[in-house]
Amino acid sequence: MTKMNSSIFHFAVIFILILEIRTQLSDESEFLVDRSKTGLTHVPKDLSLNTTILDISQNYISELQTSDIISLSKLKILIISHNRIQYLDMSVFKFNQELEYLDLSHNKLEKISCHPILNLKHLDLSFNAFDTLPICQELGNMSQLEFLGLSATQLQKSSMLPIAYLHISKVLLVLGDTYGEKEDPESLRDLNTQSLHIVFPTRNEFHFILDVSVSTAISLELSNIKCVLDDNGCSFQNVLSKLQKNSRLSNLTLNNIETTWNSFIMILQLVWHTNIKYFSISNVKLHGRVDFRDFDYSGTSLKALSIHQVANDVFSLPQGYIYKILSNMNIQHLTVSAAHMVHMVCPSQISPLLYLNFSNNLLTDTVFENCANLTNLKTLSLQMNQLKELANIVHMTKEMKSLQQLDVSRNSLKYDESEGNCPWTRGLLSLNMSSNILTDSVFRCLPPRVKVLDLHNNRIRSIPKDVTSLETLQELNVASNSLAHLPGCGTFSSLSILIIDYNSVSNPSADFFQSCQKIRSLKAGNNPFQCTCELRDFIQSVGQVSSEVVEDWPDSYKCDYPESYKGTPLKDFRVSQLSCNTALLIVTIGVPGLVLAVTVTVLCIYLDLPWYLRMVLQWTQTRRRARNVPLGELQRALQFHAFISYSGHDSAWVKNELIPNLEKEDIRICLHERNFVPGKSIVENIINCIEKSYKSIFVLSPNFVHSEWCHYELYFAHHNLFNEETNNLILILLDPIPKYSIPSSYHKLKALMAQRTYLEWPKEKSKHGLFWANLRASINIKLMDKAKEISHTQI
Repeated sequence: MTKMNSSIFHFAVIFILILEIRTQLSDESEFLVDRSKTGLTHVPKDLSLNTTILDISQNYISELQTSDIISLSKLKILIISHNRIQYLDMSVFKFNQELEYLDLSHNKLEKISCHPILNLKHLDLSFNAFDTLPICQELGNMSQLEFLGLSATQLQKSSMLPIAYLHISKVLLVLGDTYGEKEDPESLRDLNTQSLHIVFPTRNEFHFILDVSVSTAISLELSNIKCVLDDNGCSFQNVLSKLQKNSRLSNLTLNNIETTWNSFIMILQLVWHTNIKYFSISNVKLHGRVDFRDFDYSGTSLKALSIHQVANDVFSLPQGYIYKILSNMNIQHLTVSAAHMVHMVCPSQISPLLYLNFSNNLLTDTVFENCANLTNLKTLSLQMNQLKELANIVHMTKEMKSLQQLDVSRNSLKYDESEGNCPWTRGLLSLNMSSNILTDSVFRCLPPRVKVLDLHNNRIRSIPKDVTSLETLQELNVASNSLAHLPGCGTFSSLSILIIDYNSVSNPSADFFQSCQKIRSLKAGNNPFQCTCELRDFIQSVGQVSSEVVEDWPDSYKCDYPESYKGTPLKDFRVSQLSCNTALLIVTIGVPGLVLAVTVTVLCIYLDLPWYLRMVLQWTQTRRRARNVPLGELQRALQFHAFISYSGHDSAWVKNELIPNLEKEDIRICLHERNFVPGKSIVENIINCIEKSYKSIFVLSPNFVHSEWCHYELYFAHHNLFNEETNNLILILLDPIPKYSIPSSYHKLKALMAQRTYLEWPKEKSKHGLFWANLRASINIKLMDKAKEISHTQI
C-alpha cells in the first residue's frame, strides 16, 4: 500500500512536469525515451540530444558516470529506480542544469557525494541501504526542492540541520530493518515539511520511539505498524497520545497496520480527541476479542474517517457492537470499504453524516432498513455489495430526505414492474446503477428529478417510449448494453450528455441532433454501424455540429456491415446521390421501368401471353418427341378418326347425338373420359389424343368459350404437328356464340370462326340428315393410308 501511494504521488509529479515540458518543445517526437525493463547494464549511448525525459528503471545498471549523461543538456526528468547502483557522485549531474526530477529509489546506495543541483524539485533516495541520513550541506542549497525521499537505519537530530530552512512539501522517510530503540525521539524536531510519510521496518514487532508530534507537518502518514502485544503494552498508542499536543496536524494516514480489535478501537478513540480532521486507515489486520466499552463521541475535530481493506481472523466477532460504534459517529464523512461487512445498523439518533461509502462489502437489501435518522445524508455509495432488489433500495432511501447522490453499481440489482411505484426521495440528483442486471423496465423506476443517470453495462435493449418524462435529466450513460437505436430527447428534454458506445446501434437516426437540441456531448462509437443510405444522413448531420460534440470521432466510428465496407471509418464512407435519393432514382430508373412493366402487363392481360407461353413450351416438347419416333411407331400413330373437344355442359348432346351417329359408321372416336391414360398429366393426355387423331372436332357453344381446358385443346389441335398442312379442324356450332361473349384473350377462336367454315347444328329435325352426311364426309378416310402419307412427309 505504501509503495502504491508513493507511486501515485510520483506519477502526479511526473505528469505535471511533462505538461510543462511539452509546452516548451517544438519536436515532441524525440523528448521522451523509455528504456525501462530492457535488461540494461549501463546507460545507453544512442540517446538523442533532445532527450528531456529518460526512464531507465528496472534494469541492472550498477554505476552512473558523467560521460553517460553529459550530452543530455536538455534532460529534465531522470528515472533510474530499481537498479543496482551502490555509490553515486552527485557531480555527474553538473552539466544537466535543467534537471528537475531525479528518482534513485530502490537501488543499493550506501553512500553519496553531494553536489548541489539548484533546479531540482524532486529527489528520491528512499529504499536504499544508507546507514545514516544522506543529507549533506549542499542539499540545503536546493531551495526549489518540493519532494525529498530518504532512507536510513539510524536517525540523529543533527542530521536534519542542513535542510532545516527548506520548505519541502513532502518528505518520505524509509527506516531500515535494523532501526532500533536507541534513537533520539526528537530526531524530526527540525524537519520543516507540510507532509511527512514514515515507513517503518516490516519485522515481527516494533516499539515506537519517534515523537512525530514535534514535526511541522500538516499531513502525517505512517506505514508498517505491527502492534499485537497485550492491549495495554502497545507503544504506538503512546505515539498517538502525543498527537493531542500538535495543533497543526489535520491529516493522519495509517497503512499496513496489524493489531488487536481492542487496540484498533483504542486508536479510533485516541484520534477522536486530537485536532485531526481527516483520518484514513488502510490494509488492516485485526486479531483477538472485543471488550464492550462505551465510545466517547464528545469533543472531536474529526470530519472524515476512512477504513479500507480490513481482515479479521475472529469468526465469532460481535459485529453489531462494531457497527453501532461506526453508525453513531458524529462526523460528516465515513468510509468503510473492503471490510467484509454484512450489515450496518441505523444511527440511534439523527446523524450529522453527509457522506457514507460502504463499497466492496457484503451488504444485502436489509441495510438501513426502516432507518429514519440519516436525514442529512447527501451521498451514499453501496457499490460492489450483494444488493438484489431495486425496489428495496428505493424504500431504503426514501427516508433519506437530503440524499442527492446514490451509487449502487456493481451489484446484482433487478427490477420487476409488478412491484408497483417507486417512491424515490425527491431530492436525488445523481444515480449510478451500472454493472447490474437491469432491463428496459428500469426506466419505469427512476427518480423524477435525477440529473445524472449511469446505467452502463446492464441488459437494456430499448428505452420505452411511454416512459415517464425526465425533464431534468442532463447526463445519461447507457454504454455496454444492447440498445439498437439512439434514443430521442422527447422524454429527456434537458439531455446534454449521452454515452451509448458499445451497444448494437447500426442505423442511428439522422434526426437525433434535431430532437436533442441541448446535446453537448455524444459518445456513440464502437457500435456495429451498417453503412447504408440511412447512415449517410447521420454522417451528414454529424458534420453539421461542432467537432467537440461527438466524442472519439472519427476513430471509434467504423462500418461493420456490409463486408466490403467493414473497418472503414464513417467519415470515409461514400455512396452515390442517385442510389440514396429515392425521388431521383424513381425519375431516372423507376419511371421507364414502370412504363415498361405497365405495357407488358397490359399485353399479357390482353393477349394472355403467359398462357400462350406455356402452350408453346408444351407444343415444342411434343414436336421434339415426334422427331424421335421410329417409322413403325409413326405408322401406328393415327388410331382415331377424330378427337372430340366439348364443354362438360354440352356432354348430353355429344353422348346422345354426336357419338352414336359417328360410331355407327365405323368412325373411331377419341374421348377424354375413356381414352386418357391414368397417371399422365391432363396436358400430356390432350396432346397424345390429338396426335393419335386425324381430325379434331370442336363442339362450339357459349359453354365452350368459358372452358379453359377447351381452350387448351383448341390450341394444340391447331398446331397438330402431323397435319400442319391439312385441314384437320372441324368446328360444330351447337349454339350461337355472340362475339362480345368471347374473351379478348381467345383471339385464336375468333380467328378460326372468322376464317373457317363451320357446321351449324340445325334445330329442325328435317335437316339433321344433311348435317350428319356433311360431318361423315369431312371425317371419312382410311387411317392406315393417312399414316403412310404422313410418314413419307416426315422422311
